Amino acid sequence: MSDLRPVKPVQQADRRGGQLARAGEAATGVWWRRVPHVLTAPEPVFSALAETDDVDVDARSEPVLAITILAGMAAVLLTPAWGGVMDDPSVDGLVLVVVTFVAGLFYGAAGYFLLGLALWLGAKAVGVEAPFKIARQIVAFAAVPMALSLLVLVPAIAIGFGADWFRTGGDDEGTGRTVLVCIGLAFATWSLGLVGLGLRWTFRLPWRGVLTALVLATVIVAAFAVLPSAL
Repeated sequence: MSDLRPVKPVQQADRRGGQLARAGEAATGVWWRRVPHVLTAPEPVFSALAETDDVDVDARSEPVLAITILAGMAAVLLTPAWGGVMDDPSVDGLVLVVVTFVAGLFYGAAGYFLLGLALWLGAKAVGVEAPFKIARQIVAFAAVPMALSLLVLVPAIAIGFGADWFRTGGDDEGTGRTVLVCIGLAFATWSLGLVGLGLRWTFRLPWRGVLTALVLATVIVAAFAVLPSAL
Protein backbone atom coordinates (compact mmCIF):
# COMPACT_ATOMS: atom_id res chain seq x y z
CA MET A 1 0.00 0.00 0.00
CA SER A 2 1.18 3.51 -0.75
CA ASP A 3 2.12 5.78 2.10
CA LEU A 4 -0.67 8.35 2.33
CA ARG A 5 0.64 10.06 5.41
CA PRO A 6 0.72 13.84 4.97
CA VAL A 7 4.11 15.42 4.44
CA LYS A 8 5.03 17.80 7.21
CA PRO A 9 5.90 21.40 6.30
CA VAL A 10 9.45 20.89 7.57
CA GLN A 11 9.89 17.89 5.28
CA GLN A 12 8.49 19.85 2.35
CA ALA A 13 10.95 22.67 3.05
CA ASP A 14 13.84 20.19 3.27
CA ARG A 15 12.87 18.59 -0.03
CA ARG A 16 12.50 21.96 -1.68
CA GLY A 17 15.85 23.06 -0.30
CA GLY A 18 17.49 19.91 -1.61
CA GLN A 19 15.99 20.42 -5.06
CA LEU A 20 17.20 24.03 -5.16
CA ALA A 21 20.68 22.99 -4.01
CA ARG A 22 20.96 20.35 -6.74
CA ALA A 23 19.66 22.80 -9.35
CA GLY A 24 22.16 25.40 -8.16
CA GLU A 25 25.08 22.97 -8.34
CA ALA A 26 24.11 21.94 -11.86
CA ALA A 27 23.75 25.56 -12.98
CA THR A 28 27.10 26.48 -11.41
CA GLY A 29 28.76 23.70 -13.38
CA VAL A 30 27.21 25.03 -16.58
CA TRP A 31 28.57 28.52 -15.91
CA TRP A 32 32.06 27.24 -15.15
CA ARG A 33 32.04 25.45 -18.51
CA ARG A 34 30.97 28.66 -20.22
CA VAL A 35 33.93 30.70 -18.93
CA PRO A 36 36.46 29.54 -21.60
CA HIS A 37 33.89 30.20 -24.33
CA VAL A 38 34.01 33.92 -23.52
CA LEU A 39 37.32 33.89 -25.42
CA THR A 40 36.17 31.87 -28.42
CA ALA A 41 32.39 32.19 -28.75
CA PRO A 42 31.19 34.99 -26.45
CA GLU A 43 27.74 35.55 -27.95
CA PRO A 44 26.01 32.53 -26.32
CA VAL A 45 27.63 33.34 -22.98
CA PHE A 46 26.48 36.95 -22.91
CA SER A 47 23.07 35.99 -24.26
CA ALA A 48 22.72 33.56 -21.34
CA LEU A 49 23.44 36.41 -18.91
CA ALA A 50 20.06 37.87 -19.87
CA GLU A 51 18.42 35.10 -17.81
CA THR A 52 17.13 36.58 -14.55
CA ASP A 53 16.04 33.38 -12.81
CA ASP A 54 17.40 33.52 -9.25
CA VAL A 55 19.00 30.06 -9.39
CA ASP A 56 20.80 30.84 -12.64
CA VAL A 57 21.91 34.30 -11.52
CA ASP A 58 23.26 32.98 -8.21
CA ALA A 59 25.03 30.12 -10.02
CA ARG A 60 27.35 32.65 -11.68
CA SER A 61 28.75 33.80 -8.32
CA GLU A 62 31.67 31.35 -8.15
CA PRO A 63 33.11 32.02 -11.64
CA VAL A 64 32.47 35.75 -11.22
CA LEU A 65 34.48 35.76 -7.97
CA ALA A 66 37.37 33.83 -9.51
CA ILE A 67 37.49 36.01 -12.62
CA THR A 68 37.41 39.28 -10.68
CA ILE A 69 40.19 38.19 -8.30
CA LEU A 70 42.47 37.03 -11.14
CA ALA A 71 41.77 40.14 -13.22
CA GLY A 72 42.44 42.29 -10.16
CA MET A 73 45.76 40.52 -9.56
CA ALA A 74 46.79 41.12 -13.18
CA ALA A 75 45.96 44.81 -12.83
CA VAL A 76 47.90 45.03 -9.55
CA LEU A 77 51.04 43.58 -11.13
CA LEU A 78 51.08 46.43 -13.65
CA THR A 79 50.53 49.29 -11.20
CA PRO A 80 53.46 51.60 -10.37
CA ALA A 81 52.89 50.89 -6.66
CA TRP A 82 53.84 47.23 -7.18
CA GLY A 83 57.11 48.36 -8.76
CA GLY A 84 58.42 49.11 -5.28
CA VAL A 85 56.53 46.72 -3.04
CA MET A 86 59.68 44.68 -2.27
CA ASP A 87 61.69 47.75 -1.29
CA ASP A 88 60.52 46.83 2.21
CA PRO A 89 62.96 44.10 3.42
CA SER A 90 60.16 42.35 5.29
CA VAL A 91 58.40 41.50 2.01
CA ASP A 92 59.72 38.19 0.71
CA GLY A 93 58.35 35.97 -2.06
CA LEU A 94 55.64 34.36 0.06
CA VAL A 95 54.47 37.69 1.47
CA LEU A 96 54.46 39.11 -2.06
CA VAL A 97 52.12 36.35 -3.26
CA VAL A 98 49.74 36.84 -0.33
CA VAL A 99 49.73 40.63 -0.61
CA THR A 100 49.18 40.44 -4.37
CA PHE A 101 46.24 38.08 -3.87
CA VAL A 102 44.67 40.33 -1.25
CA ALA A 103 45.23 43.44 -3.37
CA GLY A 104 43.78 41.60 -6.38
CA LEU A 105 40.71 40.77 -4.33
CA PHE A 106 40.17 44.43 -3.43
CA TYR A 107 41.04 45.76 -6.89
CA GLY A 108 38.79 43.17 -8.50
CA ALA A 109 35.89 43.91 -6.15
CA ALA A 110 36.25 47.66 -6.71
CA GLY A 111 36.32 47.22 -10.47
CA TYR A 112 33.40 44.80 -10.35
CA PHE A 113 31.15 47.20 -8.47
CA LEU A 114 32.32 50.58 -9.80
CA LEU A 115 32.60 49.55 -13.44
CA GLY A 116 29.37 47.57 -13.10
CA LEU A 117 27.66 50.66 -11.70
CA ALA A 118 28.97 52.83 -14.53
CA LEU A 119 27.84 50.30 -17.12
CA TRP A 120 24.42 49.95 -15.49
CA LEU A 121 23.91 53.72 -15.44
CA GLY A 122 25.07 54.01 -19.05
CA ALA A 123 22.68 51.25 -20.10
CA LYS A 124 19.80 52.82 -18.19
CA ALA A 125 20.45 56.10 -19.98
CA VAL A 126 19.75 54.41 -23.32
CA GLY A 127 16.55 52.77 -22.09
CA VAL A 128 17.71 49.42 -20.69
CA GLU A 129 15.82 48.23 -17.61
CA ALA A 130 17.96 45.47 -16.16
CA PRO A 131 19.11 44.50 -12.67
CA PHE A 132 22.35 46.06 -11.45
CA LYS A 133 23.66 42.55 -10.81
CA ILE A 134 23.41 41.64 -14.50
CA ALA A 135 25.46 44.70 -15.47
CA ARG A 136 28.11 43.70 -12.92
CA GLN A 137 28.19 40.19 -14.30
CA ILE A 138 28.74 41.51 -17.83
CA VAL A 139 31.80 43.34 -16.51
CA ALA A 140 33.01 40.20 -14.74
CA PHE A 141 32.73 37.86 -17.72
CA ALA A 142 34.20 40.52 -20.00
CA ALA A 143 37.24 40.52 -17.69
CA VAL A 144 38.16 36.93 -18.63
CA PRO A 145 40.92 38.14 -21.02
CA MET A 146 42.36 40.31 -18.26
CA ALA A 147 42.36 37.31 -15.93
CA LEU A 148 43.99 35.24 -18.69
CA SER A 149 46.78 37.81 -18.98
CA LEU A 150 48.25 36.39 -15.75
CA LEU A 151 49.40 33.39 -17.80
CA VAL A 152 51.52 35.78 -19.85
CA LEU A 153 52.52 38.38 -17.26
CA VAL A 154 53.63 36.08 -14.43
CA PRO A 155 56.08 33.95 -16.51
CA ALA A 156 57.36 37.06 -18.31
CA ILE A 157 58.02 38.85 -15.02
CA ALA A 158 59.58 35.78 -13.39
CA ILE A 159 61.87 34.94 -16.33
CA GLY A 160 62.67 38.41 -17.58
CA PHE A 161 62.88 40.47 -14.42
CA GLY A 162 62.53 38.39 -11.27
CA ALA A 163 62.34 40.37 -8.05
CA ASP A 164 63.54 43.51 -9.84
CA TRP A 165 59.98 43.96 -11.13
CA PHE A 166 58.92 44.65 -7.55
CA ARG A 167 61.85 46.88 -6.57
CA THR A 168 62.68 50.46 -7.40
CA GLY A 169 65.29 50.58 -10.18
CA GLY A 170 66.80 47.40 -11.62
CA ASP A 171 66.38 45.56 -14.91
CA ASP A 172 62.66 46.25 -15.20
CA GLU A 173 63.12 49.95 -15.88
CA GLY A 174 62.67 51.27 -19.41
CA THR A 175 61.62 49.28 -22.46
CA GLY A 176 61.00 45.96 -20.72
CA ARG A 177 58.38 47.35 -18.33
CA THR A 178 56.80 49.38 -21.14
CA VAL A 179 56.41 46.27 -23.29
CA LEU A 180 54.74 44.29 -20.51
CA VAL A 181 52.44 47.17 -19.63
CA CYS A 182 51.43 47.40 -23.30
CA ILE A 183 50.69 43.67 -23.31
CA GLY A 184 48.50 44.15 -20.24
CA LEU A 185 46.74 47.06 -21.94
CA ALA A 186 46.10 44.86 -24.98
CA PHE A 187 44.30 42.33 -22.78
CA ALA A 188 42.39 45.18 -21.11
CA THR A 189 41.32 46.44 -24.55
CA TRP A 190 40.11 42.94 -25.39
CA SER A 191 38.02 42.99 -22.22
CA LEU A 192 36.62 46.41 -23.13
CA GLY A 193 35.55 45.06 -26.49
CA LEU A 194 33.76 42.21 -24.73
CA VAL A 195 31.91 44.73 -22.56
CA GLY A 196 30.51 46.21 -25.75
CA LEU A 197 29.53 42.77 -27.01
CA GLY A 198 27.95 42.07 -23.64
CA LEU A 199 25.76 45.16 -23.98
CA ARG A 200 24.84 44.08 -27.48
CA TRP A 201 23.93 40.47 -26.72
CA THR A 202 22.74 40.61 -23.12
CA PHE A 203 20.59 43.73 -23.40
CA ARG A 204 19.87 43.39 -27.15
CA LEU A 205 21.00 46.94 -27.80
CA PRO A 206 21.62 48.27 -31.31
CA TRP A 207 25.21 49.26 -31.97
CA ARG A 208 24.35 52.94 -31.60
CA GLY A 209 22.97 52.21 -28.15
CA VAL A 210 26.06 50.16 -27.29
CA LEU A 211 28.36 53.03 -28.26
CA THR A 212 26.27 55.58 -26.35
CA ALA A 213 26.17 53.42 -23.22
CA LEU A 214 29.95 52.86 -23.37
CA VAL A 215 30.65 56.57 -23.77
CA LEU A 216 28.40 57.43 -20.84
CA ALA A 217 29.96 54.67 -18.72
CA THR A 218 33.44 56.01 -19.58
CA VAL A 219 32.41 59.52 -18.50
CA ILE A 220 31.09 58.13 -15.21
CA VAL A 221 34.31 56.16 -14.59
CA ALA A 222 36.33 59.31 -15.33
CA ALA A 223 34.20 61.20 -12.84
CA PHE A 224 34.86 58.53 -10.22
CA ALA A 225 38.60 58.90 -10.86
CA VAL A 226 38.62 62.71 -10.70
CA LEU A 227 36.21 63.17 -7.80
CA PRO A 228 38.59 62.26 -4.93
CA SER A 229 41.16 64.83 -6.05
CA ALA A 230 38.47 67.49 -6.51
CA LEU A 231 37.15 67.15 -2.96
